[in-house]
Amino acid sequence: MAEKRRGRNSKDGVLIIIGGREDHVGDRVILKELARHVDDGRLVLATVASREPDGYRDKYQAAFSDIGLKEIIELYVDEREQAVDPEKVKLLDGVNAVFFSGGDQLRITSQIADTPISERVHEIFAGGGVIAGTSAGASVMSETMLVKGPNAASFRMGDLGTAPGLGLLPNVIIDQHFAERGRIGRLIGAVSQNPRVLGIGIDEDTAIVVEGHKFKVIGSGAVYLVDASGVSHSNIAEAAADQALSIYDLKLHVLSSGDGFDLETRRPVHLSEPEHRRSNA
Repeated sequence: MAEKRRGRNSKDGVLIIIGGREDHVGDRVILKELARHVDDGRLVLATVASREPDGYRDKYQAAFSDIGLKEIIELYVDEREQAVDPEKVKLLDGVNAVFFSGGDQLRITSQIADTPISERVHEIFAGGGVIAGTSAGASVMSETMLVKGPNAASFRMGDLGTAPGLGLLPNVIIDQHFAERGRIGRLIGAVSQNPRVLGIGIDEDTAIVVEGHKFKVIGSGAVYLVDASGVSHSNIAEAAADQALSIYDLKLHVLSSGDGFDLETRRPVHLSEPEHRRSNA
């Protein structure tokens, strides 16, 4: 089920990764940013994560109707066999933007990973297109995705569940609805198991816009970067399943709109003034 693992290259497009519950009726900062990256006003809305997708298209059509996106094309796969249906795959022809809506991230990977649909998504991204995702659609962007864990500050060894994601953004693991659902403990647990990956927690109505090896933060909440690469000790390998995690020298950054981050150096960066203004226009 895992997608091919690869690093980003200069031809890759844009990822817009949203923590869920993005504004649909007010300033719509995040949706406007997505619309800005769409070449021809057509967006494929992939509602694969939902077991009951009725109404998603209408909701997003209303939110996008006056900000540059005129055509919302819904792509839904109820059973994995449909992901090889030429008529389903054809919906992705000639578009440069795909948006994964919320629901259950395991539905996305179990239904479309390593199928012609996921291949086309990777081709769109590699060709300079934009791939966006909110809530479950955010978690699925990474190589490894969180699928289970408690909404609690302390982390117990046996509480975490992960699975392969679509692999569009390597070397990270993403969590969403972050502050609202108290998910700091499970993200720390995830990076303690694999310090190579950077933990990214994204609040609701907040997004990171990834271009190249850097991203900017937009929206009304915060983004949390949990970096375990410099950890000097943890009990993750020895502790019992019901024992609390112990970890030393963990690094945490908290960013808000107007901040940026370099994924190669794992350091915050300042955005230029024009870019900051454009992000919040």
